[in-house]
Amino acid sequence: MHKSLALTALTLTFPATLATPPAHATATAPVQAHVSELKLPAPTGRRPVGTESLHLVDRSRRDPWNPDAEHRELMVTLWYPAKKAVGARAAYMTRAESEAVLADYDVPDKSVFSRVVTHARLKAPVAKGRLPLVVMSPGFSFPRATLTSLAEDFAARGYLVAAVEHTYESVGTTFPDGRTTTCLACEQRPDGADVAAGRVKDVRFVLDELLDGRWARRIDRGKIAMVGHSMGGYAAAQTMLADRRIKAGVNLDGTFKVGKPLKRPFMVIGTPSHAPRRGSGSWDEAWTHLKGPKRWITVAGTDHAAFVDYAVLRKPLGIPAQQLDGARALEITRAHLAAFVDRHLLGRRTPVKNHPEVTDHSRTAAKS
Repeated sequence: MHKSLALTALTLTFPATLATPPAHATATAPVQAHVSELKLPAPTGRRPVGTESLHLVDRSRRDPWNPDAEHRELMVTLWYPAKKAVGARAAYMTRAESEAVLADYDVPDKSVFSRVVTHARLKAPVAKGRLPLVVMSPGFSFPRATLTSLAEDFAARGYLVAAVEHTYESVGTTFPDGRTTTCLACEQRPDGADVAAGRVKDVRFVLDELLDGRWARRIDRGKIAMVGHSMGGYAAAQTMLADRRIKAGVNLDGTFKVGKPLKRPFMVIGTPSHAPRRGSGSWDEAWTHLKGPKRWITVAGTDHAAFVDYAVLRKPLGIPAQQLDGARALEITRAHLAAFVDRHLLGRRTPVKNHPEVTDHSRTAAKS
């Protein structure tokens, strides 16, 4: 499968095989010869943010995409509220990951994503107390790094965040020994339901590791949510059906299936193509199976990648982006994520200012 998938506005189709990406993706706007700095928006919370990466190996199963891999290896990035902002700023991607993401784009410096300015500090000391946990899953072919703006914002608000890299489903994943794996799953064109089922196993394994390992004493086990973009949103719903430890979930613009009653809080946020009775209709069908507190909003001027970091990273490079200003797109996504997760994990009413771009379909959508 074409590497350009990692930056496109592609919407996945289920239960058919993953949709074929568009033809070779080149910029339609003039490409800047040199971009001096790409910077993610600062977190809106009050706390400094720390980060670290984990290399986890699930020895109970073989890798579903690589027959030569004896065990399933995963990289996970953690973000958390820190006692103070000390330590070097975390790298956004490795050079190899950046080059893999931008391989099919007309961008002169394909290592540019390795220099994106983040706000989290490497190995900063963790703030005191038990922390609510948000597990995050990226879109198919998207590296976990693309969730950084959302994760840093959650951490600055007091959450521990764990973003899971689903190995061989990302265009590039660098491991501590220097290996960078590619998207073998993209080449195999798997059924979407199979991809989601594999991600359920990944996330449950990561939860087991976090709750039984050195982070166990820092996690509030009764306050766990999951947020996913695209395929990660499909996986969020499926993981909630399989694992009651997850108390609330969010799907960011992912075509998905639920299939049976999901009785815990769930929110969907998407482009106008996901408004009721539009597009594939997957959200209309899934909505009828969401039996707990639920919310359905769409955001005008967005595309599929506008709910993650690519909202602000594409335009400066001359790569086609959403109509809505990227910082505004992330502001809206962060605000609605925080309000929903705060309410259903912490019982906290977090105000959200009025965003004219947002349409709430929760009352008008098909009733369950």
